[in-house]
Amino acid sequence: MAATAGSLGSWSENILEHFLRNNQITTKDGAEITWYHAANHKAQMNEALKSTAHMIEADVLLPGDGSEHGQPIMAHPPETSSDNTLQEWLAEVVKSDKGIKLDFKSLAAVEPSMMLLESVKRHLKRPVWINADILPGPNGDGRVMDAKLFIDTVTSFFPDVTFSLGWTTGWHPQKVNEGYSWTMVKEMEFICHELNQPVTFPVRAALVRQSCSQLLWLLKKSGRLKVLGRGNGLATLRPHANILTARHLGEYSLTIWTGKDDNYSIEDLLCIRDHFDKSQVFYDILEPQNYEFKQAIGIKVNL
Repeated sequence: MAATAGSLGSWSENILEHFLRNNQITTKDGAEITWYHAANHKAQMNEALKSTAHMIEADVLLPGDGSEHGQPIMAHPPETSSDNTLQEWLAEVVKSDKGIKLDFKSLAAVEPSMMLLESVKRHLKRPVWINADILPGPNGDGRVMDAKLFIDTVTSFFPDVTFSLGWTTGWHPQKVNEGYSWTMVKEMEFICHELNQPVTFPVRAALVRQSCSQLLWLLKKSGRLKVLGRGNGLATLRPHANILTARHLGEYSLTIWTGKDDNYSIEDLLCIRDHFDKSQVFYDILEPQNYEFKQAIGIKVNL
């Protein structure tokens, strides 16, 4: 039987609840979750598996030279080859207790990757996040994934997965960088508002402070209540409506990430911390800012 969305051990279980239940964190605070980023090549994968990270992030694409019969590999553009296939990567990661975030760079890699994930699903009783950039964002010049095809392909295999849906972005040191606009967040909400799965929105740390109002609005749409009535369509919330059932749709969160050359301050991160619910924001950020941020908020960092 398939796990229901958010149930214990399902891929859509809230990661704070999962790691709390397994005594790996102490509070429902997204800043307690630690990440290993770009665990693509075998050396980085092995380092990630030995680390104290709760979640391992890696990138999936199809090889550029047509080798391996089109088998998905672990690499981030501009790389087009790797010493690690997704099949090999999964075979090692399932032996650990790490949560997984897979970042897809091409639609062609999604279906063969879902087939590989399906073969190890019974061994993965933990959060699994599936990521793609589906909309253009601030200074974004990268190609976006077709949102409907991506979501439909993933959910056809795994209706209980957690989605990580983002915007393509850029950051330029010599100019004023605009944040996430109202148009951008409303377009994202339009895509996500009917999803049953939880959705985390990866947002760039250097662009968040100027986007607080927009992102707060987006998170307030979290846990939307879908009220079902007799016949077709949704019943309205009237006192005497003949309502059969009601259910909450997937919850929203943010995952703060950083480009290696981005210029932002610890104060920017503390501003995020002050304005957003601590259980709705995760921090996949690089050193030394990660250490400085955790020190500033009183969370111990294992070096």
